[in-house]
Amino acid sequence: MPEKIAASIINVTGSDAFDFLQGQLSNDLRLLEDKPTLLTAWCNPKGRVICLTNLTRTAGGYDFAVPTEIADEIVSRLTMFRFRAKVDFEIGASKTSADPSEAIHSGIPCIGREQSEKFTPHMLNLDLLGAISFDKGCYTGQEIVARTHYKGATRRRTLRFTSAEPLAAGDKVSDGKRDIGEVLNTAGLDLLAVIPLDKADGDLTVNGITLTRQSLPYLS
Repeated sequence: MPEKIAASIINVTGSDAFDFLQGQLSNDLRLLEDKPTLLTAWCNPKGRVICLTNLTRTAGGYDFAVPTEIADEIVSRLTMFRFRAKVDFEIGASKTSADPSEAIHSGIPCIGREQSEKFTPHMLNLDLLGAISFDKGCYTGQEIVARTHYKGATRRRTLRFTSAEPLAAGDKVSDGKRDIGEVLNTAGLDLLAVIPLDKADGDLTVNGITLTRQSLPYLS
């Protein structure tokens, strides 16, 4: 069985919590009026995903979980962006995340230290997963994310594969001539990898091990 990932819950409270998060996260927090959780990303100014999480509303603000290995860094960086906003951050309870194989089968990436700030939301299929709002207004990295979307410039996507032997996140995907992509997450012989779409059905290997493409529920 694949190991589950330790996660920590970050509590965001204060009278400016909504406005602060609305200006930082990729999705529209107003959607929480009609749904219990909201998949959203926090990007850096270059439009690269720092973390991906499911946001929930609480009596005093909002909660979201991130891999424990990056929780302290996330809180420190959020604090740097706080300025005069009346908002506080605290790392609360820890929990064990869902089985990684479930995320891989559903095509929802896990962004830990190995993956943080490497990929744009489109590379991670976040536009297909409903984790980006394109009409909510400005947020960190929004200009680059919007430009990619409206120009149709998404050349790389996260795709699902199986391999004959276990692989590791960060391993390079080769088309036989050169490295063209990278393994994102693994669970046993299942994996997600970010590769160019025009190479998706080619002969791909990782460390000489053949990859076999599998389907994702939202990507034909």
